Formats: sequence, C-alpha cells, structure tokens
Amino acid sequence: MPLLRAFLPTSATSATSATSAAPLILRDKQGRPLARRAADRTQTLRHAVQVGFAVLNVWIGIEFYRWVRFYETAGQGARVDRPAGVEGWLPIAGLMNLKYWILTWDVPEIHAAGMFLLVAFLGISWVLRKAFCSWLCPIGALSELLWEGGREMFGRNVSLPRWIDLPLRSLKYILFGLFFYAIAQMSTADLKAFLYTPYGLVADVKMLDFFRAMGRTSAMVIGVLLVASLFVKNVWCRYLCPYGAMLGLVALVSPTRIRRTADACIDCGKCARACPSLLPVDRLASVRSAECTTCLLCITACPSRDALHCSVTRRWALPGWAVAAGVLGVFFLVVVAARATGHWHTVLPDDLLFHLIQGAGALGHP
Repeated sequence: MPLLRAFLPTSATSATSATSAAPLILRDKQGRPLARRAADRTQTLRHAVQVGFAVLNVWIGIEFYRWVRFYETAGQGARVDRPAGVEGWLPIAGLMNLKYWILTWDVPEIHAAGMFLLVAFLGISWVLRKAFCSWLCPIGALSELLWEGGREMFGRNVSLPRWIDLPLRSLKYILFGLFFYAIAQMSTADLKAFLYTPYGLVADVKMLDFFRAMGRTSAMVIGVLLVASLFVKNVWCRYLCPYGAMLGLVALVSPTRIRRTADACIDCGKCARACPSLLPVDRLASVRSAECTTCLLCITACPSRDALHCSVTRRWALPGWAVAAGVLGVFFLVVVAARATGHWHTVLPDDLLFHLIQGAGALGHP
C-alpha cells in the first residue's frame, strides 16, 4: 500500500486517505442513517466501584482477623473493633434474622448487620435488578477478572451447550431452595435459639476457620472453580451461587430493564457477544431474565446510540452514572440507617468472647 500511494496523484492519495479515515455510517433496516453511540466511561466507573468494594472487603477481612486473634491469644496484641461488615459473608444468618424481624418486628441483637446488608442487596435487586453481582460483589469481580484473563490468554471463552447449561443453572436455585425451605420450617423461637447457641454467636469465626483450616477436598473444589472460571464466564455465579439465585428472583419484579429499540438496531450482535450472562440481547425487546446483572456491557458494546438503553419502565433512561448512584445510594442508605438506630454492631461481653473464640474449633453445627 505505501508503494502504491507513491504512484498515485496527490488528489487520489488524499481521497483514499479521506475514505479510509471516514467512519462507517450506521443505517437502519430501511437504509436511514443512525446516530453512532458516543464513547462513555460506564465500564471504567463500574470497575472503580468494584475495586473500591473489594478493597473495603479486604480491609474488613484484615480487621476481623486481628479482632479474632486478640481473643484467641487471650488478649495479646492490639485490640481492634470488630468490623460488623463481616456479617455480609453470613447470608444464611442474615436470612434467618430477616425472617425473625418480619414476624416479630423486633430487630435481632446477634448479627443484625448481616440482616441489614441483605436488605440492602435485596433493595438493589428490586430497584436495579441483580446489579449487586456486577457492581459490588467481590466474588463477581474476581470471576469477571478470571474469564477476561482467560479470554486474553486463550483467545476466547467457552459456552456450554444448552442441554448442559440449563440443568447446571438450576443448581443455584436448588441450593437456595434448600436453604429457604430449612429456614421456613423454623419458628421464631427456633430462630432465636439458634442464633444464641455458641455456634450461632461465633458463626463469623467459624467461617474464618473454614478458610484457615481448609481441607484438601474444599481446596480442590475451589481450585477447580478458579480454573474453570478462566474458560467459562462466571462459573460460580452462573451455576452455584444461591445468593445470586435469591437476588435474581427478586430482580424479576424490578421495573428496571435493558430495552432494545428494533428500528435503531443494526443486527450486529455485539450486545449478545458482550453479555457475560450469555443472554440474546440482540433478539429481545427487553431483558427480563433473572440472569441480567445490569453490568451495561451490552450497551457499551452497542454502536447505535438509540438501539439499547437501561430504563425504569419505559420513561426514565438510566445512564451508567445513575446506575452507580442507585447501587451505592441504596447500600449506604441502609447501612447509615442501621448505624443511626443502633442496630449495626453485635455486642457481647469480653469473657464470653474469650471463651467462645478460643474454643471455636470444637463447636459443631447445632
């Protein structure tokens, strides 16, 4: 090409350059020109929120470990406050407390923060679908990092055949159903009794012990999931996460959806290829699936400005910054309300904590 240009007249060279530099004109199915979507920073914003929340969880983990070690070592070392946010990793306790609260209108004193965090995540799912999974969840962020890294290393990700994918997707709903059924059978007295057992009081410490003294089988399962996540998008989230199943069911009644305007769609299929939940966005009028996480990757990938948008009903369009503001707004509103009303921290006497935490290894599930 450089050699050919040397023999072309100047005007021809300029025309060739102008033609190659001019952007392609998008046209609808009737041949009418369409506006090209302007570049936005939605994904940069989403990744910033993911990183910020991941850093917050790392800090919570470090502080919680230091708090546990103070009691394990009989008061040696620095004393720190227990970070109540660790209860966000106790979804079953949060669900039990939520049922107790609904039935009695009495906020539990044990692991109340876990209940309020669950309320926040359910609220986000009702307002903005399963946005918690793609904007806040550290496991979701790690999963996304893995499959994106796998795509960079191997050139593509693997999509399982539909006859395998559908049964596997049902597993997370089965797991959630089992947890829900077990809790549904418990009376308020049973719920309170469980939470006040030695195991229930230090359920967070038992969770830490699981990772500190992980068995070979558990380590192998986690290793398999990590490796599989390099090849298949969101293996844990898509097939096994009961928390995501619960949030997805709530998201089904959310007024917020990704909507497609057929007249502005150019049928390029970029939205469907970008969707980490493997949804056929390019063939839907609106995305109603419980698998949608409002990550907005489909909208970012769409070249036509008016083809795809996220909106509440059909009236209020939500740009990326509005989704971020909604996710963070619901989260902080609930947390601030819990702290302001004195229902955030679990307070137990020191002598009881020394006794329970030092003997946590011998505590079995009631």
